[in-house]
Amino acid sequence: MSTLIVISILAIIVLYLGLFKAKQALLPVSVLGLVAALALAIMEWNSNAAPIFSGMMHFDNFAVAFSSICIITTILVFLLSKNYFEKISENVAEYYTLILFALSGIIVMVSYHNLSMLFVGLEIMSVSLYILAGIKRKDFASNEAALKYFLMGAFSTGFLLFGIALIYGASKSFDLAVIAQYVIDHPTGIDPIFYVGLVLMIVGLCFKVGAAPFHFWTPDVYEGAPTLITAFMSTVVKIAGFAAFLRLFSICFAPLQDFWMPTLLVITILTLFVGNITALYQTNFKRMLAFSSISHAGYMLFAIVALGAASTNAIFIYAAAYAVSSITAFAVLMLVKAKTGGENFEDFNGLAKSNPFLAFTLTVAMLSFAGIPLTAGFIGKFFVFNVALTQYHTWLVAIAVVNAIIGVFYYFKVIVAMYFKDNQTKQIATPAYFNFVLGVSLIITLVLGIYPGFITNLF
Repeated sequence: MSTLIVISILAIIVLYLGLFKAKQALLPVSVLGLVAALALAIMEWNSNAAPIFSGMMHFDNFAVAFSSICIITTILVFLLSKNYFEKISENVAEYYTLILFALSGIIVMVSYHNLSMLFVGLEIMSVSLYILAGIKRKDFASNEAALKYFLMGAFSTGFLLFGIALIYGASKSFDLAVIAQYVIDHPTGIDPIFYVGLVLMIVGLCFKVGAAPFHFWTPDVYEGAPTLITAFMSTVVKIAGFAAFLRLFSICFAPLQDFWMPTLLVITILTLFVGNITALYQTNFKRMLAFSSISHAGYMLFAIVALGAASTNAIFIYAAAYAVSSITAFAVLMLVKAKTGGENFEDFNGLAKSNPFLAFTLTVAMLSFAGIPLTAGFIGKFFVFNVALTQYHTWLVAIAVVNAIIGVFYYFKVIVAMYFKDNQTKQIATPAYFNFVLGVSLIITLVLGIYPGFITNLF
């Protein structure tokens, strides 16, 4: 709970710093505040605290782990923001504040113990992101991204809220423990509206994580939003969505797996093929990352389809690997775009000769995305595939392997451009904070790929 309070207060402090024109203090105060929030979150590990606020929130190890990874990723995003927001607007404090408010909603999303708090956290996060996506008011692409995100987000929220209402109507409670007990007490006599509510919640949550066929907003929003905001949305927001998804299904709906698993199985397969095949035909690097994020949503859905004791660990490891690789990819993209003005694969031509460190870090990130051994991405895929195999979904893993092979082709496009195309990229000046973020992300990717035991036994 202390983590949520600190982040909420920090957002207000940052807003006041902007009011008093203390622009130089915005970044250090935001980062130091998040470090304090991270420390408070870690201190709650193994505290075995009971749900608080009449059972509304529960800061268990699940909440602590996913809160921590979201905070760490947000810190890395903030470190990339120095001088970035100043180029877009004179009112820089609003950017930091909105991201912090979105993060506070995310903390609620990963620690809810009541469906009403899931909705509250989701809306706090979403409203902040609607503004951030369209914050470049004179940019038509940004305006389009905000409009599409708002319309599709509101539409998906309607599904989710209607599903919550129907589940409440059947179980007479929003509390996860009560809903779980209702499912256990009625093995054959569950009210039909409960099943309808469950399906509607699947639809609403699949919208939020960008799973097909509810992914239509993802490419345009990711491409039109400012690159740094896209980095935040594709990492922290997606991780929070899967944490909320997993928390709900593992606590409440696990006994009904025979009902919802076939539906989620179809969504998973469709998400894998739509994400990978569409990414294969992209020439824009940022748009490729958008479709790639859809395919990664499909891999993380494995752990929910094959719901079990190892599902939480699998999603956490995959989320950590995906987050650091995405941060690296977007950081290099920001530097290349600032130099060349473009986001296409050809804008990376010859990067290995002019900027070997940037090319190497991006290569490791692409290899991690593709699931090549000795990277964190391989360990993440190994764990989600292992969860699926324990539930005898062998043919599903075979489909995933085929999709992983497809992914290798488009991830290697940028590697080929950097190492085997003519040198068109001039020397890019890399700021110290970019080098720090890229270095940290590179170390995490390789360490988790070689010594995964650091996080594989948390749950």
